[in-house]
Amino acid sequence: MKRLRQLHLYLGVFFTPMLLFFIGTGWFQTVDHDRLKSPGEAETLVQKLRVVHTDQIYPETGVIRQKASPKVFQGLVVAMSVALILTTLLGLVLAFRFSRSVWVVTLVLGLGIVAPAAVLWLAPHR
Repeated sequence: MKRLRQLHLYLGVFFTPMLLFFIGTGWFQTVDHDRLKSPGEAETLVQKLRVVHTDQIYPETGVIRQKASPKVFQGLVVAMSVALILTTLLGLVLAFRFSRSVWVVTLVLGLGIVAPAAVLWLAPHR
């Protein structure tokens, strides 16, 4: 169990900056509906970071470098996604393993599943 805690700690700490970046830029994309037609249109820092989120490249002002390949960055994002899934599952194992009230953890997990589904189901359709 000590090794699981260490794995959870190190994976979580290593990927925290990328997770915060993708959460922040994803959040911005969710609430800002002004979409760019191409990465070359990105002018502000926020718009450029948004291009990194969507296209996995950092655009130069007004142009996209011809040699820019998102493959390496995409690989890092895949690694981050796998690590996030692993650390989330490890966190869940640790929560059940070390909680004094397993029923409370179970209840909160159930609410975490039901609440988003209920909000989506009950939301008015356009």
